[in-house]
Amino acid sequence: MNYRIGMTRIGQIIINFFLLVLFSFQSYAQQKYWILFKDKELNAQAAISDKCKENRRNLGIAETQFTDLPVSNQYISTLQNSGVSAVRQSKWLNGVSAFLTHQQISAVKGFTFVKEIIPIETKAILAKTNRYVANNDDDLRVDYVMKQVGIEGFLQADLNGKGVTIGVIDAGYYGVSDSPALGHLLSENRILGIKDYINPKKTNHFDERETSSDFHGTEVLTAITGKSHDDKLQFGLATQAQFYLARTDTGGREFRGEEDNWVSAMEWMDSLGVRLINTSLGYAKGFSNPKEDYKPEQMNGNTSVVAKAAKIATEEKGMVVVVSAGNEGDDRDWRIISTPADVEGVIAVGATNDIGLKMGYSSIGPDFLDYLKPNVSCFSLYGTSLAAPVITGFVACMLQANPKLTNQEVKSYLQKSSSLYPFGNNFIGFGVPNANKVLDLIQNPNRVPLESRNNVRTIDVPENERMVEIGVKEGEVVMVFHKKTPFHVLSQDAHKVRNSSISLKRNSQVKRTTVVTREEVIEVIWK
Repeated sequence: MNYRIGMTRIGQIIINFFLLVLFSFQSYAQQKYWILFKDKELNAQAAISDKCKENRRNLGIAETQFTDLPVSNQYISTLQNSGVSAVRQSKWLNGVSAFLTHQQISAVKGFTFVKEIIPIETKAILAKTNRYVANNDDDLRVDYVMKQVGIEGFLQADLNGKGVTIGVIDAGYYGVSDSPALGHLLSENRILGIKDYINPKKTNHFDERETSSDFHGTEVLTAITGKSHDDKLQFGLATQAQFYLARTDTGGREFRGEEDNWVSAMEWMDSLGVRLINTSLGYAKGFSNPKEDYKPEQMNGNTSVVAKAAKIATEEKGMVVVVSAGNEGDDRDWRIISTPADVEGVIAVGATNDIGLKMGYSSIGPDFLDYLKPNVSCFSLYGTSLAAPVITGFVACMLQANPKLTNQEVKSYLQKSSSLYPFGNNFIGFGVPNANKVLDLIQNPNRVPLESRNNVRTIDVPENERMVEIGVKEGEVVMVFHKKTPFHVLSQDAHKVRNSSISLKRNSQVKRTTVVTREEVIEVIWK
């Protein structure tokens, strides 16, 4: 009897084990997808705020758009009746995200209202974010990158992002309440709202840590708006801006990305009337099934779902979207920017070293794009994740100076104020923007084009000449970019000037060379 009871217990344990294995296998077999629909209910009500409508009126954009209309409840109910539960809804993309088995994919494809099914579970790339503060003895004590972008210009014009609302989409905000650099956000009630798409029930967004990446958004916030409690040290440009925050990505060892959360956060912020977005997340590869990884050639601004959403944000909604270019510059299997930095309308931000050359890790623009990426760059030792928020703060000051700037004008003025303009490249874009120059452009939009400035010139080297010598101040360190086309860099290096000149030798692969001194940008064209 006891023997039989023992066998029964063992048998039950075995059955439970196999049930667990079966359940785990079924869960693993499910993967997240976008299910996109063919049409919408045109008589539905668009859920957007008065602030959103006001922004659009000011920008000359239609107040209500087709992409503002909600997803059809009838379609969602039909999916639910077939055993498919929507995780997220996207009015912009006209679809829902859901976990599907292979059998469910076949069934869903059979619905007449379904346009397309797209896998979405990819890896999000986050950067290491240890803080770096330069030591200097100037009266104006700021982080090094603040000096690099010419913070004095904004300070003299009393620009600090006041009145500008910024949306931050990131992986978590652990430690915000304990950060001396962010104390002013809480004491002045300048965090207007926060949504956690990973853990919607979470109420303590700043003090509960769930993953190793929960601090990432905190560091991003610091680089946008951070300052010391005594106002003597400044880490970000937009110290008086206000914020909406969204947590859209799970951290952990694999940094598993959730693109559907990102899209939902963008739609939420747009509906509230937020025009300026910082997102230091990028999607490249890491599908559960490696066969469904993004391929480098798909970083074309049109393929990924987040790219499609970013296009809607910039082309239809008038939003200014600032995105980290990516940290795959040293990855021989990738090297290029991640999505949505590949979208033409977004401002993709790379990272430079203290001289102004591209940091090795900073992702480069693909050579198959017919537009330049990244757009601009700035100093960051620890990833483009901390370069993008600097530029976000920069843009906030621009919008404070003129709230009616369109996103195209913001992007144009930002690039024209930068250190390499007009000779941008796919390593650092048009270089590092400058506050004084951008304010000059905002105040004098019809001025003589910057490419006609006295400190920009070209040198044509005849085909029969093997070398060119360029006069430069003695002892100066100059940057040199050797390019195979007007935009695509083969190599970069720095030269310390001796004998008041530098010499460049002809190379059959190099068609152009950009030389950047303290006072000039020189484009050498090898005929």
